[in-house]
Amino acid sequence: MALVMAQKVPTSSCMAVPHGPAGVGQARHRMREQLRTSGVSETVVDDAVLILSELLSNACRHGRPLGSREVGEGDIQCAWQVDKAGRLTVEVTDGGGPTRPVPATPSVTAHGGRGLNIISALAQEWGVRDGAAGEVTVWVLVASGHRLDDFATRVAPPLLDFMTAFDDLESCPLGGPDDGLGGL
Repeated sequence: MALVMAQKVPTSSCMAVPHGPAGVGQARHRMREQLRTSGVSETVVDDAVLILSELLSNACRHGRPLGSREVGEGDIQCAWQVDKAGRLTVEVTDGGGPTRPVPATPSVTAHGGRGLNIISALAQEWGVRDGAAGEVTVWVLVASGHRLDDFATRVAPPLLDFMTAFDDLESCPLGGPDDGLGGL
């Protein structure tokens, strides 16, 4: 008979991620595994992993590595924590860059520029914090309870009221009982 001990997985984590795309997948995997094991709901885990991915991608694209290294030669830092109230905070810190993190308004055909808009749609709130040595931290607060609505309804236009949307069809020349189409 084997004795199995339950292992408590931390509800917070901090890791250095290589400045570039190589470490983003590793960070997403670690976050997903730790949050799932900690009992965070699957929808919140999905949102948090997407947020982490967007933040890391933005840090690699627009920020410098921490310290005085050249782009692509150092690390950035990511962290997440679930507090006692069940709120999940995700943070990514880089060495700063030439621009501030602000949501963009990309064209329909643009290949990028939507990351912070996605984060705005998924987050309870988010912001930017500056460090003394020029570091920039983008933090996101994600509700860890059940969402009131899903992502699609938070970014989609209002739904039509189909009960009243076709009220004016009685005046339409087609579709009436005397239209010669046999009531079709």
